[in-house]
Formats: sequence, structure tokens, C-alpha cells
Amino acid sequence: MTTDREAALHWATTVLGRDGVETVGEVTWPHERSWSALARIPTTRGTAWLKVVPSELRREAALTALVARRRPDATVVVHGHEPDRGWLLLGDAGRSLRALVPEDGDLSRWRAALRLYAGLQRDLAGDVGTMLAAGVPDLRGQRLLTSFVDLVEELDLGADARAAAPEVGALVDVLAGSGVPDSVQHDDLHDAQVFVDDTGRIRITDWGDACVAHPFLSLAVTLDGVIGWGLRDVEGSEDVLPYQRGYLEVWAEHLGSPVAALEPAARAARALGWACRVVNGHVPGDPDPTAARVRMLLSALQRLR
Repeated sequence: MTTDREAALHWATTVLGRDGVETVGEVTWPHERSWSALARIPTTRGTAWLKVVPSELRREAALTALVARRRPDATVVVHGHEPDRGWLLLGDAGRSLRALVPEDGDLSRWRAALRLYAGLQRDLAGDVGTMLAAGVPDLRGQRLLTSFVDLVEELDLGADARAAAPEVGALVDVLAGSGVPDSVQHDDLHDAQVFVDDTGRIRITDWGDACVAHPFLSLAVTLDGVIGWGLRDVEGSEDVLPYQRGYLEVWAEHLGSPVAALEPAARAARALGWACRVVNGHVPGDPDPTAARVRMLLSALQRLR
């Protein structure tokens, strides 16, 4: 990715220059992974960030720009993007909840973050066609079930995973009957993806794992994979229902229905979301994380029985 990185950095400094912004100091690359490289660019107007993703993930640039257009209050500032090349030039989002929560000993910002996220999903429900055209994965309804069954067979993920297919299908049906429209589904909304800036504004970042699906599927990772572990990293130590209720209140107001009417869909989504992670998070040649997500799914299904 080196050559592409150099070209992207030239593009980024050109975009900044057009806005009268100059770089000051050394550009560093603090994050370099197979799925992205991230450069920190010090400028005369604060820090800018350049993100470069490989060709198979370039949809992230278009999706991030779309989210920023629809809800600029809810995500990072996009100074520029090149969707055909997978380049993003972003403003600084502040500090992550992963850094802040241990310092503050306080999970309450998650409540505001989940309400913000629900509103963002609500406002992008009309952009499904645009997202799909940009290459965002389509995991709506039966597509999720089919993809899950196919991957379980392809990777030989075990008899328990194969036996779970009917339950996965039943949960798909529950969500299909919820009345909630499909929208963007972040699919990895954890504490390193939620930032707070100097003004206290919360921003949701990193749309690289997002898909088009039932929006409630995000609750699996966020509630049971992060918040439920509390401040001491102990599973089940934090009551997630108040956080879930705040998220559902936004949808209930939008749909004109009581929160209680959406709770069965939320319970289903907190299990089905792991099936989405199995499918959407799988990286060929790296089966161990996929197997771990299958175990999360099986545990969630057990709790529903």
C-alpha cells in the first residue's frame, strides 16, 4: 500500500491547501493494518487524519461521506473523499470512549451515543439504494440467513453452527415483522468507534464494517459485547436495558409505537447480530475470529431459549 499511501498523502495536502490549511510538523502513520492505514497530519487548523483502505473496502469512503452529509453532527468531519480510490480526509474527532471511560469511571455517555446512533440510522433509512450502489454489503433479511448457512458450510464451523440455522431463520422473521426499516448497520459499534470532542459532542466513526441490514443488529456488539461488561470487564456486570431503552425510544417515536412493542425485535437482534458479524466480519484465511463470533451467537441463542 506504500505507493498508494504516498499518492493519497499528496492528495490530502492538496485538498487542505485549497482550503488555506498548511501542514506543520511531521506526518506520522500510527495505524497500519491490512484493512487500512491512517496518517496523522498536523495542520495550522489542528489535526487532520488521512485514511487509506484497500480496493475491496473502498466503499467506506463513499459511505462515510454520505453519513456526514446526512448527519454532520453525528460523525467525523469529512474534508474530502475519493470513493474510487478509498481515500478519506477527516477532521479530528476527539478522544474515544475506550480512553475516557476508564478515566471517568462512567458509562453514561453511551446512552447519548446510542440515541444519536438511532437517529442517524433513522435518517439514512431512505438511502438504502445509494448505499448498495456504493458497494455496502446487503445483509437484509433472508440474505443474512443464506449467507450465514453458506459460510458455515464453507468453513465447516461445526454441527452446532449448522444446527443453529433454523433459529437464525426464526430471528430473521421476527425482525422482518418489526416494522423497522432497513438502514445502515455499523456492525462493530464498540468503544473505540465512539469519540467525544472538546465541546462534548459525541461522534460515531469508522464505517468500514457497515452493512445494509436491520438497524437493531448493532445492539449485539454494543450492548452485549461492550456495555454489558461494565467498568471492570466482567460479563453481565452492567444492566444494558436502560441503554437499550434509550435507543428504542428514538425508533418508537419515529414509528409512533410504544417502546415495549420494539423490545421483542431488540431481543432477537441481540442474538442475530452475532450471525451478522460471523458473515460480515469474516476475513478469508483468518477463521479464528469467525469461530469466536459463532460461539457468541450460540451463547446468545442459548440465552433466548
